[in-house]
Amino acid sequence: MTYTLATAVSLPWAEAVERTREALAAQGFGILTEINVRSIFKAKLGAEAADAVGDYVILGACNPALASRALAAEPEMGALLPCNVVVRRNGSAEATTVEAIDPQTMVQLSSAPSVKEVADDAGSRLRKALASLGGTGE
Repeated sequence: MTYTLATAVSLPWAEAVERTREALAAQGFGILTEINVRSIFKAKLGAEAADAVGDYVILGACNPALASRALAAEPEMGALLPCNVVVRRNGSAEATTVEAIDPQTMVQLSSAPSVKEVADDAGSRLRKALASLGGTGE
């Protein structure tokens, strides 16, 4: 089962992170949280674990209008928010991978028709954000 939307971009990791932020903003998403997995692994598990995961950040993206609609339809959807977007690249990679949770995952968990509408809108916006990075879809 594929549960992410992804692209691979020929950009250095830091530039890919910045361009991803810009692409999400252009689609109405703000970044609520940022988790630097490499830094956390280094602090908690050591340099070897950090090197194994490589450069890896999880951006907690949220489009307030879409989140409001989803929560109005089904308050439990809050457990799936914000929408996580990952930017990752290990040391041997030739490209940086950018991937987001596919909002259709929410539809599989809910029977509310308005949740499907929100997921369709969010998915369209996320696909446009990823496409604007100019990568190759995965």
